[in-house]
This record gives sequence, C-alpha cells and structure tokens, in this order.
Amino acid sequence: MSKRVAIVGGGIGGLAAALACSRVGSAIDLFECSQAFTEVGAGIQIGPNVVRILHAWDLKEALSRVAAFPERLQVRGADSGSELGVLRLGATAVQRYGAPYATIHRADLHSLLLATLKGNADVALNLDSELVGFEQDASGVALQTASGRQARADLLIGADGLWSRVRQQLLDDGVPVATGHLAYRALVPQKVLPANLRSQQITVWLGPQLHVVQYPVRGGDWLNIVAVVQGHIVGDIEYWDHTANVVKLRRSMAQTCAPLRELIHAIEHWRLWGLSIRAPARGPNEFAKGRVALLGDAAHPMLPYLAQGAGMAVEDAQALAKFLQDDSVPVAQALGNYANARWQRNAQVQARAIRNGKIFHATGLMRWGRDTAMKVLGERVLDVPWIYRQPDRSIS
Repeated sequence: MSKRVAIVGGGIGGLAAALACSRVGSAIDLFECSQAFTEVGAGIQIGPNVVRILHAWDLKEALSRVAAFPERLQVRGADSGSELGVLRLGATAVQRYGAPYATIHRADLHSLLLATLKGNADVALNLDSELVGFEQDASGVALQTASGRQARADLLIGADGLWSRVRQQLLDDGVPVATGHLAYRALVPQKVLPANLRSQQITVWLGPQLHVVQYPVRGGDWLNIVAVVQGHIVGDIEYWDHTANVVKLRRSMAQTCAPLRELIHAIEHWRLWGLSIRAPARGPNEFAKGRVALLGDAAHPMLPYLAQGAGMAVEDAQALAKFLQDDSVPVAQALGNYANARWQRNAQVQARAIRNGKIFHATGLMRWGRDTAMKVLGERVLDVPWIYRQPDRSIS
C-alpha cells in the first residue's frame, strides 16, 4: 500500500521531495501558500552530488537545456585583482565525481521540477493553501489550511523554508537570527555587458569584510552576480527581496580593484537579501518527530558560502524517498531513519558554510593565511570531495 505524503512548501525542496517520493510509489498532496508556483531569487550552484541525483530522476536532458556548466572556478583578490587559486570543473568534475558541476537560475530548476510533476496522477499540487496547523496521532497527520480545508496523510514533510511554520509547531525552537551579512543580487543578459565583463566561469572575489561571486546561468547567456557586504537589513528580515540602494553597494566596493568596480557599476538594478541563520543541527530530533519531518531550509538553513543550500534539499528528498519505499517499515521509524541518515551531513555542511563566511571576509593575519594557503595548495583547498563524492551512504 502506497503512503500518502503531505508536503508543505512548493519551493525547490518541496518539489524535489514530491518528485522523489512519487517515484517510489507514494501519493503526494503538496500545499503551497502562494497563488502561483513561482521561485524568486537568482542563480544557484549545484555540485556533482546534486547533478547525479537529477540525472537519476531522468532530468539530464532537461537540465542540460537550462543550466551552464563552467570549466573552472577562479578565486581573485577583491582589492588587488590577482589570482589566488583555481579549481578545475567541467570534464575534471565528471572524471572525479561522475557528474558535472552546474550553475543554474533558481527559477529554471524550480520550473524543471514543476514540469515533471504536472500531469502526474499521483501528485496533487494545491495552491493558495497556507498551513495554519497540524495534529498527528497513531494513524496519521491531520492538516488545516487558512481557507478551512482539512486534509489527512500518513506523514507530513515541512519543506517551507527558513521561517518554517511546520518547524515552529513541531520544535518551537525560536526564530532564525540575522548574520550581519547583506547579499546584493543581480542577474543580467551577458550581451548587454561590455565584452571584458562577460564570463563563462565562476569567479569569487575575496576582500576584507566583503566578497562577490559571479557565474553564468541559462546556458551561459546570463550572468548572475551576488555581492555580500556586512550590515543589517532595514525592515522585515523575513522578506528576502528588498529593493537595493545601488549607491550604498558601490560605496562598499570603492576600495576594490578596477575590474570588480567596473562590473558593479555596469549593473543598475540590484535586489537585497538579509542573511539569517540557525545553529547547525545537534541531533536527529531536530529533523523528525513521529510522523512529521523537516526537509531543506526548514531543517537546516544554509548560508550560501558553500553553494549547497538547494543541493542539501535535493539530497534530503532522495534520502526521504529511500526510507519511505519499504512499506513494511512503520512511518515513524522510516522518518527516524531519514533523520539519522541526514542530520550529521547537513550539520557539517551548515558549519562549514558558516566558517567560510568568516574566511571569505577575513582581515589581517587570517586573510594572509587564507590567501597563502590557496596559492600554495590550490585545488586541495578549493575542492570539497567529502560533499561531491559518490556514493553518499545517507542517500544511496
């Protein structure tokens, strides 16, 4: 007998969970609070660990049509412009890890997952369905939406992001806290940029108390840029798409090298995102209780300094499906197995991302040590085989 899985949240994590679970025979009821399925934001990077899963879900061709596959990642000093280190991607990533490294617009990955789910008779996609509460008992989970709709499922997955309502009710462990980092985001067609600013590689610019990341998306036709500086958001920190003050951003970049300043000044329209975080997970009880489990940012919100936020959500989805496919295992036990398999890996990625934020913005001796290590050790510093390698026991 197939399990009925209720999923709250229609972002990348929720759609990935719906797809993975439907592939092992589960019936899906997905509840999204918005009136349409949309994904805001800009680009994301997806490493070989994520691309392998998307390929296994028969999405290889669809992914190849919308993603870019950079040949290299270059790290440069934001003030000097000098090269600090290079990581080979492209064919090297395929050889090492069995899949390429990709960069993609967040909305394109979201659309790819959504298109795969539409028309699937085992998946019900419910819009304008804001969760107000749930109750679980020995036989299942009952949900209620703001419109008064009642629904019942064998289990509930909270994939409703950083400010998860499912987490709030399940764990009641407070709210995320501001990091003091502000991310300015822009996405521009490469053809409108001067030729010297166009790029088909990933470039990371590291400076004191700031860094900038740029890479191609949409088959290389667009350039995604994220500039992170230190400061605090004015307004609602739960809202992640504030209007940006381009003058403030340019002022923050005033002491950087000419090529980076030229890139920043070539773009007029930016959006602002105040980064918030939770402490890394401390145990499986933060991922699942009874018939309710958390997935993606609801379970382990990631800072973007390891480029694994979406990736860990996709891995979660694959692991969840793995543990749900055996109908002889009780639901609570299956979700407990999922939590045990995932929490340590996710906590490790969370902790490394937090650490990277400090290293990226380092000053003084720490900055000197960072730059020296990159120049001497090169790829051994930049590569992360413990993330990219196959197989990962938590999902295979």
